[in-house]
Amino acid sequence: MGKILIYDSYLQMIKNAVGTKMFCNLYLQSGKKKIDITENGELSCAFFVSNILLIWGLISKGHATIKSTRKDMEKNNWKEIPLAKIKPGDVVVWEEKKTRNNRICSHIGFYIGKEEAISHSDGVKAISLHHWTYNNQRNIVAVYRYNKF
Repeated sequence: MGKILIYDSYLQMIKNAVGTKMFCNLYLQSGKKKIDITENGELSCAFFVSNILLIWGLISKGHATIKSTRKDMEKNNWKEIPLAKIKPGDVVVWEEKKTRNNRICSHIGFYIGKEEAISHSDGVKAISLHHWTYNNQRNIVAVYRYNKF
C-alpha cells in the first residue's frame, strides 16, 4: 500500500473546487429564526478556505469569518511568510475593500501558482479562479504557509 500525498491531494482539491457552489450557505439558528450567515455566497470565502483546511486536518474547525480562520491557522502551525516566498497551497489574505453591497470586507483564498488564486467569489457566488491580485485591484496583506508543506 502506498502513502497518501497530502500536499498534492490538498492542492488538487482546491483546484477541483472551481465552479462549485458547495460553500455558499452556512445557517445559524437565532431563537426561532434560521439565518444564512454567508448570505447565499456573498460572505463565503472564510467558510470555503477553513473547510478545505479542516478536511486535511490543518486547522481545528470550520469558520465563517476571516479573523477566526486566521486565529485557528496560527494555533495550528500556519506561519505568516513574506509575499516574495509564496508558493502553491499558501493561504492569501487580501486587503479590505468595499463590496458591491457597500460592506467593507477583507478576503481570503488559496494561491495556486503562476500568479493565480482560487477563492469564493461574491460576484458569481461560487469558487473562482482569478489573478492573485485581481489584476492589481486588490493588495495582498498576508500570506500563510503550513509548516509541514
